Amino acid sequence: MAAAGRGTSGHRGTSGVPGAGSTVPPPPVVPAAWQRPYLNVFKHFRVEEWKRSAKEGDVAALTDTRLKGTVYRIRGSIPGSSYLQLPRTGTQSLGLTGRYLYLLFRPMPRKHFVVHLDVTTEEKQVVRISFSSLFKEFKSTATWLQFPFVCGVAEGLARAPRHDLLGAAPTDVRWTCLVLDLRSILSLYLNRHYSHLKSIKLCSNLLVKNLCTSDLVFDPGVTFSEARQAELACRGVAPMPREMAFPVPKGQKWHDLYDYIRFPSEGSKLPNNSIQKSCPGPAAGGQAPEDPVQQQPVALASAVRDRLSLIQQITSPKAVPHCCPVIPKSIPEVHLTAPRPLRAVPAGNQELEQNQKLHSVGDTGQSPTVSDGGIHVYAHQKSKRAIRAVHAGSEERLLPDPILELRMIIGFGGCSTKWALWAQNNTAVVYPCHAVIVTLQIRSRKQRFFIGHTDKVSALAFNGSSTLLASAQAGPRSVVRLWDFPTGSCLSMFKTHVHSLLSLSFSHSGAVLCGVGKDRHGKTMVVVWNTAQVTQGGEVAMLAKAHTDVDIQALKITSFDDTRMVSCGWDNIRLWRVRSGVLRSCPVDLGEYHSLEFTGLAFQEGHAAEREREDRTFFVCSKSGHILEVDYENVSVRSARRLLPAPLWDCQRLDKAGAGIAINSISISSHFCATGSEDGYLRLWPLDFSAVVAEAEQEAPVTCVCISPDGRRILCTTAAGYLGYLDLQSWDSNTLMRSHGDSVLAFSMEGVWKQMATVSQDSTIRVWDLVSMQQLYDFTAAEGTPCAVAFHPTQQILACGFDNGMVWTFSLATSSLLVEHKQHCTVITGLTFSPDGNFMFSSCLQGSLALYSCMTQKSHVLRVLGNVVAWDAGSGPDALVVSGDSRLLAFVGPCKYVVTVMEACSLDELLRVDISILDLNSTALDSAVGVCFAPVPRGELLVATSSNKILVLDAKTGRLVREVSPVHKLSCSSLALSEDGRYLLTAGDKVIKVWDYQMRSNNNFQVYIGHSEPVRQVAFTPDQRHVISVGDAIFLWDFLALPEKRSPPAGLRSSESVPLLGPGQRKSGFSGVGGSWRNELGECGSEKLKDASETPRQAVPLPLLSSPPCLDVSSVHQAGCQSIFSESDKEEEADLPGGSRMVVNGDKDASVLVVEPVRNKELVVVRPKERQESSRSPGALASELRKEITSPKPQCSVRPDSYRHFTPCFKASVFPKSFLPPPAGSEVLKLKAVIGYNGNGRGNMVWNPDTGFFAYTCGCIIVVEDLHSGSQNHWLGHAEEISTLAVSHDAQVLASASGKRNGDSHCQICIWNVQDGLCTASLFHHETQVQAMAFSRDDRFLVTLGDYSDQTIALWNTYTYELMWSTCISEPVHDVAFSPFSHRELACVAKGAVMFWLLEQQGADVHLKVHCAPAPDVLGPVELTSLCYGVDPLLYSGTNSGQICVWDTGTNRCFMMWEADDGEIGVLECRHNRLLSGSNAKRIRLWAVAAVQELRLKGPDARTNLVLLEHEITLDGTIVSAAFDDSLEMGIVGTTAGTLWYISWTESTSIRLISGHKNKVTEVCFSPDETHCATCGEDGSVRIWSLSSMELVVQFQVLNQSCQCLAWKPHPVVAWGAESQHVVAGYSDGTIRVFSISRTEMELKMHPHAVALTAIAYSTDGEMILSGGKDGLVAVSSPRTGMTIRVLADHKGSPITVLQCTTKQYQDFGVEGGELWLATSSDRRVSIWASDWPKDKCELLDWLSFPAPASPKGLDTLPPSLAAFCPWEHGTLVYVGFGMQKEALFYSLHKKQVVMKIPLPYFATSLSLSPGARFMALGFGARLLRLLRCPGEAQDYAGHDDAIHRCSFAPSGRRLLTASHSAVLLWELPGG
Repeated sequence: MAAAGRGTSGHRGTSGVPGAGSTVPPPPVVPAAWQRPYLNVFKHFRVEEWKRSAKEGDVAALTDTRLKGTVYRIRGSIPGSSYLQLPRTGTQSLGLTGRYLYLLFRPMPRKHFVVHLDVTTEEKQVVRISFSSLFKEFKSTATWLQFPFVCGVAEGLARAPRHDLLGAAPTDVRWTCLVLDLRSILSLYLNRHYSHLKSIKLCSNLLVKNLCTSDLVFDPGVTFSEARQAELACRGVAPMPREMAFPVPKGQKWHDLYDYIRFPSEGSKLPNNSIQKSCPGPAAGGQAPEDPVQQQPVALASAVRDRLSLIQQITSPKAVPHCCPVIPKSIPEVHLTAPRPLRAVPAGNQELEQNQKLHSVGDTGQSPTVSDGGIHVYAHQKSKRAIRAVHAGSEERLLPDPILELRMIIGFGGCSTKWALWAQNNTAVVYPCHAVIVTLQIRSRKQRFFIGHTDKVSALAFNGSSTLLASAQAGPRSVVRLWDFPTGSCLSMFKTHVHSLLSLSFSHSGAVLCGVGKDRHGKTMVVVWNTAQVTQGGEVAMLAKAHTDVDIQALKITSFDDTRMVSCGWDNIRLWRVRSGVLRSCPVDLGEYHSLEFTGLAFQEGHAAEREREDRTFFVCSKSGHILEVDYENVSVRSARRLLPAPLWDCQRLDKAGAGIAINSISISSHFCATGSEDGYLRLWPLDFSAVVAEAEQEAPVTCVCISPDGRRILCTTAAGYLGYLDLQSWDSNTLMRSHGDSVLAFSMEGVWKQMATVSQDSTIRVWDLVSMQQLYDFTAAEGTPCAVAFHPTQQILACGFDNGMVWTFSLATSSLLVEHKQHCTVITGLTFSPDGNFMFSSCLQGSLALYSCMTQKSHVLRVLGNVVAWDAGSGPDALVVSGDSRLLAFVGPCKYVVTVMEACSLDELLRVDISILDLNSTALDSAVGVCFAPVPRGELLVATSSNKILVLDAKTGRLVREVSPVHKLSCSSLALSEDGRYLLTAGDKVIKVWDYQMRSNNNFQVYIGHSEPVRQVAFTPDQRHVISVGDAIFLWDFLALPEKRSPPAGLRSSESVPLLGPGQRKSGFSGVGGSWRNELGECGSEKLKDASETPRQAVPLPLLSSPPCLDVSSVHQAGCQSIFSESDKEEEADLPGGSRMVVNGDKDASVLVVEPVRNKELVVVRPKERQESSRSPGALASELRKEITSPKPQCSVRPDSYRHFTPCFKASVFPKSFLPPPAGSEVLKLKAVIGYNGNGRGNMVWNPDTGFFAYTCGCIIVVEDLHSGSQNHWLGHAEEISTLAVSHDAQVLASASGKRNGDSHCQICIWNVQDGLCTASLFHHETQVQAMAFSRDDRFLVTLGDYSDQTIALWNTYTYELMWSTCISEPVHDVAFSPFSHRELACVAKGAVMFWLLEQQGADVHLKVHCAPAPDVLGPVELTSLCYGVDPLLYSGTNSGQICVWDTGTNRCFMMWEADDGEIGVLECRHNRLLSGSNAKRIRLWAVAAVQELRLKGPDARTNLVLLEHEITLDGTIVSAAFDDSLEMGIVGTTAGTLWYISWTESTSIRLISGHKNKVTEVCFSPDETHCATCGEDGSVRIWSLSSMELVVQFQVLNQSCQCLAWKPHPVVAWGAESQHVVAGYSDGTIRVFSISRTEMELKMHPHAVALTAIAYSTDGEMILSGGKDGLVAVSSPRTGMTIRVLADHKGSPITVLQCTTKQYQDFGVEGGELWLATSSDRRVSIWASDWPKDKCELLDWLSFPAPASPKGLDTLPPSLAAFCPWEHGTLVYVGFGMQKEALFYSLHKKQVVMKIPLPYFATSLSLSPGARFMALGFGARLLRLLRCPGEAQDYAGHDDAIHRCSFAPSGRRLLTASHSAVLLWELPGG
């Protein structure tokens, strides 16, 4: 290996730039079309001329007499000194796109060889693939794969030990054809997408005949005549081209003379236990063609079998037993999908065959078969044993792929904390986090990642426009990557020849990059590169480099010349210049400042190429506090300043004595300068450095400051891992990232408060919010370093173990230390709580184990055992584990070879398992390193071992159930199981793996990289939606797997059951109960349907192999064309009960069903049988299909993976069955306007451009709005949230659907007459929700679609609105549409399929035929989420993965698809040749699809295959509804943000039509003049609305906070003016913000509370602000000074619910003051105060406490306590709340007693009293609004779909605002 190491690191000619005067012709650009069917590499690049190729050492061309041609001999002992390389230099690229690389070679006997292949991925990353006989084991990094190559062995060595077979080639080694599937190698081992082959390097001791690339699989054993007869070319298989073939003498066979090796064997799948009898194996596309060529049996010699087994051991990513397939008895004659790959089994070996049949995933024994590790080998025959071919099992892989997606990284720095940059648009910050570069949006806090470095990032640099990002990697092999910043793609990666690169600097144009670091001798080295061509696909060239003895701390390219640089360091400032390829420097004369250590430098802001020469200066800072201004032209110091500590705090001249404050960083804008210093201060200076303008203190030394391009913010980093910025306008300090300063050792999570705790080597304990991932607490222990942490599962208690043996428990609620346990004397190795929270366990390095009782808040010790835990088993989160039922405790001990299981509550030993004896074949003792319990029902214990295995044991008996090996290259550091037991997480080295726990497929895991240090722990979050891994930083991953679906009904429990209209499941499809559920379209269909299941091309489809079927809806079919829909078969009616029949067209397509209407009976679900074996005849399948009938309706409780599917908002309240509506004509209240649009609906907005009818929903209200005047009409008929709308084509009828109201068994569909707005019919059929509705073309029919829990589709007659037909579907359906060309055709989309329906009507009877067409296999297991019809006969459908599929409705075949978006497409609209798509990526896109029709007709002969993206607009949320005119030029679009947008494509504009709150509205109020109203919500917004137009005037948004309350400033004493309009708002972080409405800005921010605010009010004169918090404190603050002048703690401990002020006479109630105010708290207490604020007087006038029952019955939550002053009864207040009775109490402050009681039907949730009349408005949790005349009658009003939690009268009493959840309603009192 030493020789290999020297060779691979010492290669010459692989990089660099040719010397002056040399010309190297670039390799010819090979178009992809010219590379088919294959490309002869040696011939094309003319290797013999050595102009486009390079050679080194002993490389010669020879003539081989046996091969009858030229071969190249490469000889040499060192691979790096003898090689043949293509292309000539490393900066060029071959650009070969072929999937397969063929290498015809022969290793030299008793010698070693090395081959390097550099391939480029679609992500522009270069990966090296190497294979060699020198390599002893498989190794992999993110950019390098090393495979051992085992040369052919002699017969006598077959049973030699594994290590003896590795090494030099034997003497009888043969010529070999090696086929490398480059695409599969990248996909399997690195999860990357292959793009092209960049270079090839053949090193030492090889004879090479040729190289070839192709997308075909060449079979060396098949002749051209045999290939033509078998039509192999149609299947991607071809005979070996003549110029690539080895000669075969007459009468001999190819496989007797040569070896054929293919790696890996199964394209895009993991290696399989298969040895291919035929040469091609699977086709190029990943499917295995039938082998039509009869070949002689080939026997494998034992030596070759041993060789295959050895290769598998070395290279296979896993070695778990595979589920062997069922061997079919016969092969069907007709295949619509390619048969599965062949597998070789020795004939006559009955025991082997039987074992293969019986072997399952859960078997404990090893499989007796010998795996080839996925390598296809043709070996010469040396024995008489024959083999026979059988079908291998269908290949499956872990889905979804990827199953993890990186969401967020908590961390900053790694190599250094001084690198953080602003993007040019001032909205994003770029910084390194160990090996990952993060872009953080400062508003949304979303992160984007640049992943590719394999070690910590040591430097970053932007060009002037922030389009190019350069990053350097630390370590001895430092590399630089250049990124296209907008797209995130890597443009180039190159070696720097610098061992540790410390700094990078880009020129303004991005054409020059310079860096400084150390060479391998520790000498400073400066390198300059030319990067001008990198954006055009060119390479990076080194311009110059220089070595220097001076120290350099910082280096920057000047802003006025790309060839000049400036550097500074210890005792020097130097100017650099590149001229004629030479880099030279000159020092600046420092004079008396020569002994300083300079740390940073900066030029003035902007690109200063036009600056006068004499004005070119720059500034340098130093450790001594000096700031020098250097004259660039004169190379001298112009001026000097010094920062001294207090009292000489100011910047002074050098003559002041004393030590200065070290300055670490400096940044300069056009107006000021910022410095960061060692004392932790960020300081701002004028450019003359006369004095400090301002300073901000940080927690640690400031390491970097960076002024944003607009000069409004200053980025700041500290040595403690803090990243934030200072906003110069508000002078707010904003934290962007806090991180641990060292590696994270462990973490723990809890699901109640959604918090996570981490401990780190930086000696801190930190608590994070799992939702926002913001830091909540930071603890530091004075003694000891924390090393273990655990959260209590039910209480806010955190336990932490230290290296000194201490175990502390903290109360996070009080931020205090509860108990300090001292049972241990050394490092705590394990710490955990039982899941029920009753016990805590801890262990230490000395082996002691302690049990604690946690029944009370302060835990105490129950039992301590000594020497039971292994001291050498290591520490970590898996050291102690408790089972899910809290009964068992498991750990490694008393030695590392034993796992012990104890009873958790007593520590009594139950079981011991010796791990070391479980593997009898191992020569080394295996030890345990970690344990993990599976979910309780499984009763399994997982043990990670030192030999890279995971052992699954029975937790009761200790029996070995199965094992997984190898898991990681090194031992597994952490493992975790999902709650449902389906997925296993493991961490090892620097990677994370996600496993299918049941190991049901061949590809059981996925690998994820990103960490630059070993991963210490990995776990699922409590909600199972995310995964967290820690090591160098904290990584948060989205877990994309859906929850496991519920088992089907009893009738479907058989393994032969399939869904009724289930989509065609692909080979990687989903596994159901009892077996794989498959319903592959056309598997038993006719020959004419052969192409219906073919995968469509991405662009131009190939012509059909046979005439496509057609669909004729007329009664007479065209001659010679068979209908896809089957006709009725009357003979089968008797087989089906209930008058429902299913007709199977003989032996034709079994997925065609006819279902007739079932009236007043249980729906009958017909389910076709599943095809278990390929040998079953179509007739047998059809006969079984007729017998399978099941009556229970399927219920799906799992929501599909589609946002398009409607889910109602959760509501705890229900609408009452009866209430008191006012008599007609006597209503006091009139609904005037509705603010908001329900973005939770789906398709809940309609617009008809011809009539102008425009309607949308808000809650349970249909709002019909006139777009010209803005006036609204409101249709009230629903009690629940409306899910969807549908309007007839003549715009005369509107259908609306909602959930079932209280007492109903079915949900409600209302039919409305558009002209008068009356509900003409109510339909009840669906049980849960209606997902979608559609009218037929002639408006005769209405189809309604139930949601995933209902799963029914119904057809209604729109004349009588009778149910004509209904059926149940086994899969959730997302969307439905009628054909615009025929009222008899409709389609709907579901999981992986489109259902085409044909309506047939005979008299009053209606039945529908359906054809289920599966989605293309290339899409994988997707949801088809949306659809729309295009020009006849096209249908477009969208998927949840962003593709659009085009279907031919004549053949029901998908013939084209394209990637249309990054997210799910939920909305599609088509008009003529234009298509609109809307997705959850918040985008709408307009496509030109004119070419699609021509593609359908002409195929490859079409003039164009382009689908053009014409326009794109990004909106504020996911697209949920859209309506456009007939030309798609203008329309209206709805989003989940609660906004309706007017879209004009011609003007490329989007105008907000309707907007509202997305989340809950927390407060509403009117302006004093009643021209405006204000609302605030949990989304942190304060919105001002115009009452005349109901339009949004201004919105104030505070990120990451919830606005809890607001108040409008009352009329001032002086004249009312626009400047006096202010609103005050209280937030969840305890802050108060005052906003100016006229100036649309925040004027003041105060922080009087430590907790969230719950109530706020202005004093009557507007000069004071009263605020109440969640802790019961009331603060009085002045908006003029921003100071809090008084805090009242009388209500402490109970949240304040109401604050209200009113005027009073100065001496009223015997106290002074002109103001009376009250405070109400949730404990039913009201305090009344008299105040005189100018005199600072505030006196308690009265204190009220209202009684309540001890235990509330029938209430989930207590209603709020509310009080208000009565406007019409001076000195009286009204109180409502939880009490002995449901009533409103009137309390007289004069009489000190309750003077009146008004009974109420419910406890009130909101209260408001009218100042203009004796009206009281009350909101109830039962969704009713009651208007009460005091005294007098009451009127109840409906219109809300949730509890009315806010109501507010206008100052005049003529208007009323009410709010329920996100809907705001405006009412008028015309007669009041």
